[in-house]
Amino acid sequence: MLKFGLQKTTLIDFPEEVACTLFTAGCNLRCPFCHNPELVIDINPSSLLFREEVFNFLKKRKGLLGGVCLSGGEPLMHPELPEMITEIRQMGFKIKIDTNGTYPERLKVIHADYIAMDIKTTPERYSLLHPDKTDLSDKIKESVKFLLNSGIAHEFRTTLVPGIFRHEDIIPVAGLIQGADKYILTSYDPHNALDPEYRKIKAYPKKEIEKFAESFRNLGLECLLRM
Repeated sequence: MLKFGLQKTTLIDFPEEVACTLFTAGCNLRCPFCHNPELVIDINPSSLLFREEVFNFLKKRKGLLGGVCLSGGEPLMHPELPEMITEIRQMGFKIKIDTNGTYPERLKVIHADYIAMDIKTTPERYSLLHPDKTDLSDKIKESVKFLLNSGIAHEFRTTLVPGIFRHEDIIPVAGLIQGADKYILTSYDPHNALDPEYRKIKAYPKKEIEKFAESFRNLGLECLLRM
């Protein structure tokens, strides 16, 4: 049964909306740098809320919140999510989805008002992040193509993890997401990484991150930094 973590209010996760965030447990990837390992390792933690509890909360917030963010883990791995999204929309809330882009077929049928998709590295290197080393390049490219042509407000975002996202990845990624509404780069915070070895990795220095951003801007992208 699908359960959720809840952040009751956020002013930054859903652009131009006061929202809450619902976190689903479970993810099809095993990114060693993941900063939410508790949602990847334990897919049914006792602290999560049942569906009925979530809807009771939302009923009390009608008129106070404008949107609901669905994040994870990877929310689109749960087949029951589309039905729940329909019910949330019928209550008058807008929907934002955070996704890793590996479920393009589900992304296309969920009626979201805003979509944020992670670009973790070049599509060809996503197999490094899958527990079975599965080639996910076609799925990533399909999700990107859909977003770029959907008319849905969106953003792509990358956490700059040394060894995962490299300087030589700039040109192929810029070509992949050319025409995006916005592209957000985030500094890597190693302290809570899924893989203990990645807790030892030092983040790129601020000046180097700024060079990443400048390179993407020179290649025609609206690139923002979140440090």
